[in-house]
Amino acid sequence: MAKTFLVTGGAGFIGSAVVRELIASTGHRVVNVDKLTYAGNLESLEAVSESPRYSFIQADIGDAQAMHQAFEHHQPDVVMHLAAESHVDRSIDGPAEFIQTNVVGTTVLLEAARSYWKGLQEQNPAKAEAFRFHHISTDEVYGDLDGPEGFFTETTSYSPSSPYSASKAGSDHLVRAWQRTFGLPTLITNCSNNYGPYHFPEKLIPLMILNGLDGKSLPVYGNGQQVRDWLYVEDHARALIKVASEGTVGETYNIGGHNEKTNLEVVETLCQLLDELVGTAHLKPGTSHLELITFVTDRPGHDLRYAIDAGKIERELSWRPQETFESGLRKTVQWYLSNETWWRRVQDGSYQGQRLGMGA
Repeated sequence: MAKTFLVTGGAGFIGSAVVRELIASTGHRVVNVDKLTYAGNLESLEAVSESPRYSFIQADIGDAQAMHQAFEHHQPDVVMHLAAESHVDRSIDGPAEFIQTNVVGTTVLLEAARSYWKGLQEQNPAKAEAFRFHHISTDEVYGDLDGPEGFFTETTSYSPSSPYSASKAGSDHLVRAWQRTFGLPTLITNCSNNYGPYHFPEKLIPLMILNGLDGKSLPVYGNGQQVRDWLYVEDHARALIKVASEGTVGETYNIGGHNEKTNLEVVETLCQLLDELVGTAHLKPGTSHLELITFVTDRPGHDLRYAIDAGKIERELSWRPQETFESGLRKTVQWYLSNETWWRRVQDGSYQGQRLGMGA
């Protein structure tokens, strides 16, 4: 039976992938609620924007009246909460916005969802029983792992290092509290680093691709030996929809790509792909993209290693990533090469290819 999914942050990187997947691969209806900050881009949803099953509300999740109206008007069956401030560097420069959106905004949304759900219990008990609030979070809430061994599991203690990860940890705790205290049927997922099409170019992979295409330097923090697990965004979107549809209330599911790479390995692989797919005619004669790599002062409090144990979602919900790191990264580079109009428009706006927030 077709359901209505209310997706917050649906114009963002991961949110737009979820919206596109819901419209393209299911019969569900989607209500996209997005404030359209610098990282929200409706052009990422052009493929589905004309669908009769898609609608858009421009609103801040911290606006209680707008959230209550969205619930009452659209009567969602599932909330997928992705709206968040998400860039560590910017959180170091200005933490307040992260607290406002990720902590206060999540609280406002939880209260709107609880009020709506309580009304359903009286008016439509079956719909209330099936209602789900799915909160999408990050592996950064766990802090970092000591050394090359071990993985984050769903029971790993929280130890956030940055204002961003602390704000996300706070929102995770709030969601669990609303489930425990009020009975709101919630689920939480914590994911590893996403990459793929429509990624705003403040992040490592799109920044390196676009800088490489322009022959600019490729700045790598510290010695580049920080390890991350990389997850192709479309694999993540499929996992999120599966959790929202089939997950057990009150549970947490970690979602990872089984692709641990150092930041330097990622950049070097991108350089090799650019050499292959673009060539080096735009660079200095006799050089390759590898020679654009520069090492810059490390980020304050930079976590050394993240690695996700995704065994639970594999065992309980039969989800596995479809893309390897190699296949996903090649698809990503090819997407940016084929969609210059999208990223040129991003760069023509307020963002011009610099790191947003330097932690200075």
